[in-house]
Amino acid sequence: MDDVLLLIGGSQGSGVETSSLILTSAMARLGYGVLSNREYYSNIVGRHSYIHVRVSSTKIPGALTYPVHVVAALDAESVFFHFDDLARGGYLVYDTGVSKTRLRQISSMEPETRARVEFNLKRINSGDTVEDLVKTLESSYNVKAVGLSYNSILDVIASKTGIARAEAHRFRSSIVVGAVWGLTNLDVSALHYAVDRRFGRRPKLAEINKVLLEGVVEDVRSSYGTPLRLDKPSIGLRELLLVSGNDAVAMGKIVGGLRYQAYYPITPATDESVFHETFERLEVEGESLGSIVVVQTEDEIAAINSAIGAALAGVRAATSTSGPGFSLMVEGLGWAGMDEVPVVITYYQRGGPSTGMPTRGSQADLLFSLFASHGEFPRAVIASGDHLEAFYDAIWAFNIAEKYQVPVIHLLDKFLANMHKTIPIPDFSKVKIERGATLFEAGNGAWRRFDKSTPISPRPVIGSGAITWYTGDEHNEWGHITEDAVNRLEMYEKRWRKLEIMDSEIPEDERAILYGDRSSDFLLVGWGSVKGVALEALEVLERKGYKGSFLQLKVFQPFPSRLASKILSSFDPERVIDIESNIMGQAAALVTMNTGFVFRKYILKYTGRPMYVMEVAEAVIDILEGRRSRVVLSYGK
Repeated sequence: MDDVLLLIGGSQGSGVETSSLILTSAMARLGYGVLSNREYYSNIVGRHSYIHVRVSSTKIPGALTYPVHVVAALDAESVFFHFDDLARGGYLVYDTGVSKTRLRQISSMEPETRARVEFNLKRINSGDTVEDLVKTLESSYNVKAVGLSYNSILDVIASKTGIARAEAHRFRSSIVVGAVWGLTNLDVSALHYAVDRRFGRRPKLAEINKVLLEGVVEDVRSSYGTPLRLDKPSIGLRELLLVSGNDAVAMGKIVGGLRYQAYYPITPATDESVFHETFERLEVEGESLGSIVVVQTEDEIAAINSAIGAALAGVRAATSTSGPGFSLMVEGLGWAGMDEVPVVITYYQRGGPSTGMPTRGSQADLLFSLFASHGEFPRAVIASGDHLEAFYDAIWAFNIAEKYQVPVIHLLDKFLANMHKTIPIPDFSKVKIERGATLFEAGNGAWRRFDKSTPISPRPVIGSGAITWYTGDEHNEWGHITEDAVNRLEMYEKRWRKLEIMDSEIPEDERAILYGDRSSDFLLVGWGSVKGVALEALEVLERKGYKGSFLQLKVFQPFPSRLASKILSSFDPERVIDIESNIMGQAAALVTMNTGFVFRKYILKYTGRPMYVMEVAEAVIDILEGRRSRVVLSYGK
């Protein structure tokens, strides 16, 4: 096999995420391409969560799909939750200790979900216990059930290692890791590496995990063989990084010269700042490279305002947040626009409005990011399409901010933030630092900070010796408040002309990227995390006789109007399809606003779950065959 799909389910707090990290680390260690997504409720302990993993021997996966080859369940709820995600002939790993559990006994399952599961059980003529369902899957769907007594395994581990039975329960999640690994033909030594990577500072925990994993792997292989025989990896990369989207942005910021990061904890942005806290002191081989100041503020208002202050003092400063937090930052954003402050806001979109679905994804904040704050002022809005892009874009955001003296909003979404992926080591020859007209020594005395003779005035930082004035009110060249009409016109236009300069200097082919060519039969247009699923769907569609291309919109301000217009005009308008995770088709609306092109076909999703390859491919075919013009996707738990 060159591609394997796995799903591990269990209650929040039961070790599902740790299981995933060990599995994916081991796979990456062996040179496989890995993509892993975590889906979870906004609940600390108890509610259902799961990890969806794709492992490839031939490439780094760009997206996930269903059905999966293995469902590994830590509890009864996971069996009921995911039995219909399993492929015919797939493998169900489950605890025989929950065989008699009935669906109605699972109190943590939401009523709507329970009703849907009950319907699906009736549809396949299954009873309502785990045992009934397993028998139905085996007899009617050729599913191989890998039933293990989790408690018996833990009793053996307690006996072998001398730990208390109650303590052994902490290692329950390692059982499913061992079972999944046992079904493959892979060397168990890679698991040892992954365990050491995860528990290296706690050798006792590492050793117990290794004993348990080896035992389960041996038991599973003796009973079921190794049916998931992965081909040797042929990706051709000597080294791989395994990172989340949060990690990629954090590393990019550090490489880009971040020196001040302010934040207030919010899902899914917090992990980025936690990463920064880990590296507040930067050292290489004992040599200090400086420090990052990371401040957890009392709220998001303080976060953006303190980042603005740090930027005025001349350091590269940023804040990270999600929708509710950005809503609070809007007045500070306007202040940065009025005073031409190069501050970066990393914006991880999640399900809204209001608190919405804190742990689910969305692409519904695009228009908000472009038009947030009253009045008009230039800003840059860039959107990353994958983890490697997120790394480079984090650096790019600082360069744009300082070169053009504008706030920059770097858009990602929860899907990228929480997905772990293998990526190549970034090419540091591509990294360029541009600080624009930033002055660290400017002499003493008053300074005309907002010189009208140029849209981008020299910017002496606080501490440079220059005396400067900043205010949220309209001001003159010196920064002093004035409401004079002529001055207002001149200052307003001074600021706005930055957009024209940005548009002329930032290459359009870096702001919009065409994958494929203009002679294709159809065109998908999307942005952000849609990139991966669109490109994977195009491969599936081409095998079915449909040749398409994908236009990735990467920068929404300044918008690449000329290039986008040229590309869009190359295709039949009836075969141009907008694809994004919101109900409005927000990117499509912006394309229309900037080019005049009107979309007629849409693939949209707003369940809070990522798009999957199989549902996108099916939707494209429906549209191309004239069956539908607007497809709303809904697959996912």
